[in-house]
Amino acid sequence: MQAVARAGAHNRAMGATGAITDVAGIRIGHVQKSGDGWLSGVTVVLPPPGTVGSVDVRGGGPATHETDSLDPTTLSQAVDAVVLTGGSAFGLAAAGGAMRWCEENGRGFQVPGGLVPIVPAAAIFDLGRGGDFSARPDEAMGYAATAAAAQQREGHDVERGNVGAGTGAAIGRGQYKGGVGTASVTLDNGVVVAALAVVNALGLPFGTPAQQTEPGSVRLSEERASTQRVSAVGSETGNGGTDPGAPPPLNTTLVVVATDAVLDKADCKRTASAAHAGLARALAPSHTLADGDTVFALATGAVALDRSTPTARQISLITLQSAAADVVRLAILDGISRAEAVTTAAGTLGAYGR
Repeated sequence: MQAVARAGAHNRAMGATGAITDVAGIRIGHVQKSGDGWLSGVTVVLPPPGTVGSVDVRGGGPATHETDSLDPTTLSQAVDAVVLTGGSAFGLAAAGGAMRWCEENGRGFQVPGGLVPIVPAAAIFDLGRGGDFSARPDEAMGYAATAAAAQQREGHDVERGNVGAGTGAAIGRGQYKGGVGTASVTLDNGVVVAALAVVNALGLPFGTPAQQTEPGSVRLSEERASTQRVSAVGSETGNGGTDPGAPPPLNTTLVVVATDAVLDKADCKRTASAAHAGLARALAPSHTLADGDTVFALATGAVALDRSTPTARQISLITLQSAAADVVRLAILDGISRAEAVTTAAGTLGAYGR
């Protein structure tokens, strides 16, 4: 936690928050419910109009909506909002609320007679963690989270930890609390690359922000990492359990990477793919059959990359995509470090490392 605070102070000294909102025009809205059987919520990423996007789904158990529209070969180009939600497949209903808000505010793909907002969504599995399996996000929560994002000022700091889609998140087979985290970096060419993560992983982190020795640097303990890998898949018990007769744990880490660079859909697709390396660097294991790991990539198009020669373009993209993996790793560790322990009728999720 101390290193995270130092990194945040360093970024703020440069006029930034160390958050995904360091990308101009990006706004984040959270809505959540806890108590009375609830422990879930919705997070909406609301980009500026004209933002281009794509997605890469690597987990074996995803719950997603409208991700096919982000394929580079499809007709639509712009992404109007991205919805991250709890509630597993049930929670994808929240995307309808975000679509309604976008339509009411003139955002969407023009069709005869009106607009169709392009609002991809992905969900984590948090069903029953508050005690009531039927307490999950709906259309109204999606609308409220989108409206909350729209009301934020430019460059606002982002709430982290037990908020939005991270409200019911857990890690390590349901032993510890997961949450929302974010991070950003500014490249030498002035391009900002940032990430927002909802960490609800089967695995545990290789290292925590408490082990950071300087902003953006994590020193890992090989002995600790090895122990974590064993406990994530071995004989530890907890809310996730390891009873051979019990159902397998269901988990997902959701990520939105954003940049102010000019990218097309194919570039965004490749950026989302590269960013998955950040999950593998932060969590052990990742991309399992029981995870729905999904990365969205958004490009607002405010800053042109050097495309003077094919080599210059290649270098620019490699640098940006390498940075995407780095900020994803840091956003995941941030989400875990900000998560606070909770106790509900379903049990207790401890604060990892505390």
